Amino acid sequence: MIQKAILLLVLILSLNSALHAQKCELVLRGRVLHKENNQPIEAAYVWILESKSGISTDANGNFILRDLCPGKYTLQIQYLGHKEIKQQLTLNAGSSNQTFLMEEEAVDLGGVEVHGHRESVQTTTAVQSLYGEELLQSRGESLGESLKRVAGVTTFSTGNTISKPVIHGMHSNRILILNNGIRLEGQQWGAEHAPEIDPFLAEEITVIKGAETVRFGPEAIGGVILVNPAALPTSKISTTEINLVGSSNGRAGNVSVTHVGGSGKIAGLGYRIQGSSKKAGNIQAPNYFQGNTGMSETSFSGALGYSSKKLGTEAYYSFFRTELGILQDAHTGNLSDLQQIIKNGAPFTQAAFTYSLDNPKQVVAHHLAKLKAHYHLNPSWKLNFQYGFQANHRQEFDRRRGNRNARPSLDLELFTNTLEVFVDHNLKSNWTGSLGVHLIQQANSNVPGTGVTPLIPNYDMFNGGIFLMEKYLKGPLELEGGLRFDYRTVTAARYVGNELQKADLSYQNASAFFGGLYQLSPSLSFTSNLGTAWRPPNVNELFSQGLHHGAAAVEIGDANLNSEKSLKWVNGLTYEGKRSTLELTGYANKIRDYIYLNPTGETFVSLRGTFNVYEYLQADALFYGLDVSGTYSFSDQFNGYAKGSIIRAKNMETERFFPFIPSDRMDWGLSYSFGAKGIKESNRLTVSNLLVSRQNREPNFDLAPAPAGYGLLNVDYAKKIQVAKNELSISVQVSNLLNTEFKEYMNRFRYFTADMGRNFQLKFNYQF
Repeated sequence: MIQKAILLLVLILSLNSALHAQKCELVLRGRVLHKENNQPIEAAYVWILESKSGISTDANGNFILRDLCPGKYTLQIQYLGHKEIKQQLTLNAGSSNQTFLMEEEAVDLGGVEVHGHRESVQTTTAVQSLYGEELLQSRGESLGESLKRVAGVTTFSTGNTISKPVIHGMHSNRILILNNGIRLEGQQWGAEHAPEIDPFLAEEITVIKGAETVRFGPEAIGGVILVNPAALPTSKISTTEINLVGSSNGRAGNVSVTHVGGSGKIAGLGYRIQGSSKKAGNIQAPNYFQGNTGMSETSFSGALGYSSKKLGTEAYYSFFRTELGILQDAHTGNLSDLQQIIKNGAPFTQAAFTYSLDNPKQVVAHHLAKLKAHYHLNPSWKLNFQYGFQANHRQEFDRRRGNRNARPSLDLELFTNTLEVFVDHNLKSNWTGSLGVHLIQQANSNVPGTGVTPLIPNYDMFNGGIFLMEKYLKGPLELEGGLRFDYRTVTAARYVGNELQKADLSYQNASAFFGGLYQLSPSLSFTSNLGTAWRPPNVNELFSQGLHHGAAAVEIGDANLNSEKSLKWVNGLTYEGKRSTLELTGYANKIRDYIYLNPTGETFVSLRGTFNVYEYLQADALFYGLDVSGTYSFSDQFNGYAKGSIIRAKNMETERFFPFIPSDRMDWGLSYSFGAKGIKESNRLTVSNLLVSRQNREPNFDLAPAPAGYGLLNVDYAKKIQVAKNELSISVQVSNLLNTEFKEYMNRFRYFTADMGRNFQLKFNYQF
């Protein structure tokens, strides 16, 4: 009897499986890459000959073909300047995930553009990118502000003009920023040291939320941000893009021009030049102007490249200069003034609008130069070389007595050399990988003549690393893993009074990661990535002993700090349906010897004023949280979205929470697209609402209670107009439409002032 029941159950399950398999709900996912360098191909056309249906690959080379029946198909992939791929496929129940490699071929292009190779990272950890329309909406914003569009990314700011990105509660030296493939090296250890980068140069900005030490080296313990410009053309072409941005708050103006060209005489030769300028005056809170909060910024970049079947080379240079005002009321004269302004919660100075900047302020200049080359040893192996040089000059000016205001109180010059040599392989057995070495040499100097004991000493740093990464892809499964070893030395020296203080330190550590992606169903995929990472203490954490003028705070370091060692586990679940999408990212990051800046509750009184005192401490930490984002299409024109994040960061020794961790937040909105038939995207209206809760997980001590939660209403109207043969994009954005007065917990000046009030922005983008 039992045997008959089991047999009947097997027959029912087999019949159900067979019936299910006949449903036309199969999915083919894939990625199209350059065969010679494993980089993604955007806008390759992928289609099924039998069904006459097709789609173009996205910026990361990915495509999805849905609603396929079980059976045999002929897949065809085409991309100009590359050999066509035609492959027989058999689809069964479930879904398939494959990678396709396209090989370049000589073609008479007749003036049509073929793009060079753009840097991209393929990883099984959580990755999100800003490109296309979403990146266009962010034009005119700083890098930190732009990335707030990504779930799990917020900002750590000093006033309303200085902000830096925060990924899963981490920022500064725990986040790596790659500017066109080069680690951005400035004085990024300061909370008020914004990244020296112009987002206008980017065609795509990618956020990697995992621990990426193996791939990029120490300091990638919290995540990585890739700022990638457009690929250089390899054929005759000439295009120009103009961006104009105007803002009501601060009466700011921003202009950027980019020109891209390719040679018609020398095949494979292309260039790109880009420049931008920005000017803003005092920022206005809902009820008052904030004195001395204007800024000015200029930047320039240029690139020249050559690409052939075997060889590719590129030279790149960028310059960035900014002058940033610091809220004058953040520098109080005595202890009583400090207590009064914190109690008042707003500046006592009745400021008016002006573009003029006075002390305190920052002046920062950053140069970056890059030489890059790759050579194809054979169809499967490629040798890569990349060298980068950076010079960073940071000056911070304080208010001083007499005629000494022209002298900076902090004057630092930082020179960095990076060298990376590695080989890529792309084998027919579905294996890809890299093996290489990565060297960093850095020298920091305090320019004499400030009249102030340097906050950090002069130092020389050297870091050498060797890494290996491998990836395997087969059907719905993708696996990757990697190993790395780094060794770092730091030699520091400075005079304190007449006493010479010296230190010779060394650090070393191994890192590893393993991750995978599995396609659970035609619309559902799961990713998991477990990685170790590490970060040696920065020089400011080791040796700070004085007033940090830009932050209006006294910072005290500890030369006995240990390296941070992290174990981060990131899991993601992605659903992509016909009308809706949903992405969940959960993570846990256990960090041994986590270094943090803690308010002591003490104040320091000097001739320059009264300042809060912070000290660098160390404890074991646990960061954990959840990011969620999703979209839903009510109709072809009416769409909605929502995204949010929750993060907790606990001191495992005291069982209390760390300071300066982002509050829980959610951003949701509705958009309606309307316009002429066939071009319904020519007009789009979006209304959104940002909700931020009060940070009620405060540490033992803070200078003032955490501010209340808040909600902001924002509106965006975008329109596209055909001008001659080109398209003009116009956008009107209103942030904080109701002019709500609020204070963001992650703003270090929340003790002294509210955040920015209502702001109208008018944006123009034109390409010809």
